Amino acid sequence: MSLEVNLLSKPRFDVISIFPEYLAPLSLSLVGKARENEVIEIAVTDLRDFAEGVHRSVDDTPYGGGAGMVMSAEPWAKAIDSIASERSSHHELIILTPAGKRFNQQMAYELAQRDHLIFACGRYEGIDYRVTEHYRESPDFTVREISIGDYVLNGGEVATLVILEAVIRLIPGVIGNPASLEEESHSLLGENEEQLVEYPSFTKPAQWRGLDVPAVLLSGNHGEIARWRAEESMARTKKLAE
Repeated sequence: MSLEVNLLSKPRFDVISIFPEYLAPLSLSLVGKARENEVIEIAVTDLRDFAEGVHRSVDDTPYGGGAGMVMSAEPWAKAIDSIASERSSHHELIILTPAGKRFNQQMAYELAQRDHLIFACGRYEGIDYRVTEHYRESPDFTVREISIGDYVLNGGEVATLVILEAVIRLIPGVIGNPASLEEESHSLLGENEEQLVEYPSFTKPAQWRGLDVPAVLLSGNHGEIARWRAEESMARTKKLAE
């Protein structure tokens, strides 16, 4: 798996939600610092700003019957079109849905290469599927339906935070020591190119509450340390698969 991320311009991330305050964590930690240092751009849009009527309603009852409400197509199209009009690049529209493809590290690397990502945080029973169909037909958009796991959330905001955290940290200038990315879980590769989880880590003191740091890590023998770490990564990966 290549760790190189080449960008021609400052990447832009737009998030559309009916709860924009849910995305406040994007101002914290490394992501927040990357925004402050203008390494990346992030904007959060309130979907209700594109809804009509006194109540700014963004949902309606589903055709065919059933419980719950479905988010209407028109407010979403207006919001997406407005955001896209401000950026001349190709747009990657990410629709968060339990029916989407499972997010993984390889997908994070792919998305980190993109110039403009738009995240559609659906709620209720999801977004009218014609939004997906409409933008899939547009040459200016690539549409991805993504899930972060086999469970159901109240909305796409949490999933968006997870994906953005995984993607943004891969962008040059976000992580202080880029070499650290090469030894992380799911970036390590085994002999058969399978993804491995990271080996266990230890720090001072060498003994803590009756538990010792493995002696090999104190030996100074870098070859033996590398061998131990590789074996631990493979063992941990095998255990997770059981």
